[in-house]
Amino acid sequence: MLRISLLRFLSLPSRSSSSSSLFFNPVSPYSHSQSMAASAYTTSSDSASSAKLLFRQLFEKESSTYTYLLADVAHPDRPALLIDPVDKMVDRDISLVEELGLKLIYAMNTHVHADHVTGTGLIKTKLPGVKSIISKASNSKADRLIEAGEKIHFGDLFLEVRATPGHTLGCVTYVTGDGPNQPQPRMAFTGDALLIRGCGRTDFQGGSSRQLYKSVHSQLLRPHLLEMQVSTVGEEMLYNPRLTKDEETFQNIMENLKLSYPKMIDIAVPANMVCGLQDLSERPVESVSN
Repeated sequence: MLRISLLRFLSLPSRSSSSSSLFFNPVSPYSHSQSMAASAYTTSSDSASSAKLLFRQLFEKESSTYTYLLADVAHPDRPALLIDPVDKMVDRDISLVEELGLKLIYAMNTHVHADHVTGTGLIKTKLPGVKSIISKASNSKADRLIEAGEKIHFGDLFLEVRATPGHTLGCVTYVTGDGPNQPQPRMAFTGDALLIRGCGRTDFQGGSSRQLYKSVHSQLLRPHLLEMQVSTVGEEMLYNPRLTKDEETFQNIMENLKLSYPKMIDIAVPANMVCGLQDLSERPVESVSN
């Protein structure tokens, strides 16, 4: 789907945190500017645990896709992971990993994308030690098929997996860990489940407006996870023009969006079901996730 300056990254405080939570992307959700290339992780907390996390936000303008690079820079190996890489930007992403002196261990997706081909397969051919990750519910291929409640460790940090289906059948959200040694404020990488002042469409790939409504409200818009005054999640609870409605109204909105057929879906979805490497005759067998 087309995302015009819609940030897919939200900030979540821990249940015991008193620190402020802010958007990490300064681009307005209503702006058509797409100049954002990278952003550093910042926090109002001065805890040592927050200094462990290196964060970069990267952008691919054709599909309006954000890719996220996270790394534990306090760990001797400086392990890193990429969330939602795009095939056309793989060289950029690998160059950044190398420039920062990181060791990429995971290339992962929030769901099977319809607007671009994932870069996970290409990354695996260029960096053979990298493992791909996607949800088991997506019915697609990856080295690791994850389910809700699992933890994805990189160094001493981890991401928690939450099932947030509705945009597609297998959507998940990755949330930074909750604990004394994890960075604050917490962050959620929501794919297309929740956008700034919006949400992903629900009319293809097993989508369901009813399921998306329940996913977002049960897994993301939860009062104990946020500070209402300043947090991103708090703003969405107050101002999201779709998700602040009751479930019946939300379903009516989503069923009458009248969106055009995604121009990349016939290419992107088949390719993304096999880790971004659809033409297997031209790729080494071992590069395709099992």
